[in-house]
Parts: sequence; C-alpha cells; structure tokens
Amino acid sequence: MPLAAPPLLLRVDRTWDGQAADPGEVATLALHDDGDALGVEVDAPFHGDPPPPAPPGPTWALWEHEVVELFVVGPGQRYLEVELGPHGHHLVLQLHGVRNVVARELPLDLRVTCAAGRWQARARLPRALLPPGPHLANAYAIHGRGAGRRYLAWTPVPGPAPDFHRLPLFPAVTLPPRRG
Repeated sequence: MPLAAPPLLLRVDRTWDGQAADPGEVATLALHDDGDALGVEVDAPFHGDPPPPAPPGPTWALWEHEVVELFVVGPGQRYLEVELGPHGHHLVLQLHGVRNVVARELPLDLRVTCAAGRWQARARLPRALLPPGPHLANAYAIHGRGAGRRYLAWTPVPGPAPDFHRLPLFPAVTLPPRRG
C-alpha cells in the first residue's frame, strides 16, 4: 500500500496586503488525501465574533462573519471557494470567471469544535467539485467588526482594498493526490 502524500500546509500569517499578522491571529489549513475527497483541516484562533443569524450549515454571505477561506483555481478561471466558520456554518461556491458563481451553497461534510480560544474544523471536499489541474490556491482568514475588521492571507493580494479574487496573484500548488 503506497504511503499517503504529506499534507499541503497553508499558514495564513500575513494581512491581505502583505504585512505580518499578529501571532495570535495566525490560522493554518492542512489539505490531505481523503479518498474521494480532499480533506481540509483548519486550526484558527476564535475571535468571538457572533454567529450568522442562521442555523449551522450552508450559509450565504458567510464572508461577512468570522471565517477561514480556501480558494482552489484551475485553468480558465474555474475555481472553488470554500468558507468555514467557527460556529459550524459553511459556504461552498463553484465559479467560472472572477466572481461569476455557477453553483452555490453546496453541501459539505463539516465538523467544527471550539474550545480554549481556538477552533478546529475538518471538512471533506468531494474531488468532483474541484476544478481540473494544474491548480493555483490561496487561503484567508477574516475576523472582527467595523473598523477593527481584519483580512489575512496565506499569499498577499495587495491592491487598494481587500479583494480575495485576485486569481493571478495566487501561487501554483500541487494538491495531495488520491491514493490508489
């Protein structure tokens, strides 16, 4: 039986425009093979932002709340945006072209725990949702309210304001392959 590929680790430790984040804000994502799915594990500080006014599950406009996001881009600007929140909410979008949503609020197998000022999430993204490779990717963390809102990135996306859809700035990645 072949050994599993090591996880792809994404450390969200910069602001959207490239400044060092406070160490207490750093979030990590680990992407790994999970058979017919890409496993995504999040470890992030819990900033205490209130939950969305909806039950846990698929939640539109989750980006307006405390969230960790993963973008996976394939050729032709086909991409998947995955947002995970500390209260069990999620948003999975398929896009074709910048901000052109073709499928939204897709189901997701997600488990979230929150304790001691941190939250962890484990999600399974069906590989069928991912765009074909080669891939670019980026990861983000958002928290806070009003003027204190913070936008963090694995790879900065500088510009006049936070814009997480600057796809040409994303680095190339190799997603963990499916075993067997």
